[in-house]
Formats: sequence, structure tokens, C-alpha cells
Amino acid sequence: MSDQKPEEAPRDAAPAAEAQAADAPAETQAALSPEERIAALEAEVQAMRDKWLRAEAEAQNIRARGAREVQDARNYAVQKFAADMAEAAENLRRGLDALPPAQPDEPELMAKLRGGFEGLERAFLSTLERHGVQRKAAQGQPFDPEFHQAMAEQPAPDGVEPGTVIQAWSHAWTLNGRLLKPAMVVVAAKG
Repeated sequence: MSDQKPEEAPRDAAPAAEAQAADAPAETQAALSPEERIAALEAEVQAMRDKWLRAEAEAQNIRARGAREVQDARNYAVQKFAADMAEAAENLRRGLDALPPAQPDEPELMAKLRGGFEGLERAFLSTLERHGVQRKAAQGQPFDPEFHQAMAEQPAPDGVEPGTVIQAWSHAWTLNGRLLKPAMVVVAAKG
């Protein structure tokens, strides 16, 4: 057995032979010289390889897109529920703020109620955080239109930079980094 390879057709002649051989019926291909037939088969293999690589790349893109969509669905499927729970947490805080301040001579029942509601709020916020719902404080922060909704603008008090949130009516809430509910804020005016 000889280790000699058949001579390859010159590269410039190959495209013409490829086009001719690819379009030719099987009977005509039998009439081609061995070099032309090899060139035609190599061209066919290259074309199939290109198609295969493109199909493989497309399949990889589809898999990656599918994985991203599944991950987004897992992370944000509860978005509406989380927004409702953030509203419930805000209402709980409003209720606690409405209670009269603690007094040394207040009835024991009032102190227990206040302590119970504060414990409930801590547990509720902790549960929300475990599930990706975060509360972001706004007061004293620079105004960020991504997390804050300006409800009013007031002249900046002494020592406060213009564009700073001077009062927050509510907190900003996020779910896995995505905004659920912006903070309603009052911003220090410029000039």
C-alpha cells in the first residue's frame, strides 16, 4: 500500500468545479475526472460543515436564551405578589408610626402591643429579604430617578445639597435588583 495522496486540484479551479459538480446530476458526476470529483466532494463537505457550524451556533444561542428566560421566570414570577407584600409592609410601618410614642407610665398592654407589632414587622421584612425583596431607604440620599419618584420639591435646608431627598413618604422596593415600587420623595430644590 502506498502512502501517496492523490494530487489536489488547484484552489482557483476548485470553485468552478464545485459549482459545476454540485449542480450536475449523478450521471454527469460519473463523467468527471477524479480530481474534479474530489474537488466537488470537498466543496460539498465544506458547505455541509458550514451549515452544521451555523446550526450548532444557533442551537447554542437558543439554549442560552432559554436558560435566561427560565432564570428570569424564576426570579420575577412573583413580582406582582412581592409588590403587594411590599405595600403590606409599608402599611404595617404606617400603623406603627401612628402609635403614640412609648411612655414610661403607659399601660403594660400598650407596651406589649407595640413590641409585638415591631417584632412582626422585623419577621415580615426578614422573610421578604430571604425571598429577594429588599427595602431601600431614600431619605438623605441623592435623588435617583431609577429608585425615587419626586412628589414635591422644596428649598434646600441649610447644609443639604440640592438634589438630595429631604423627606421620604415611602421606601423603594426591589425584587432581585429589579424595581418593584419607587420611593415617593420630596427633593431639595436647586437655587
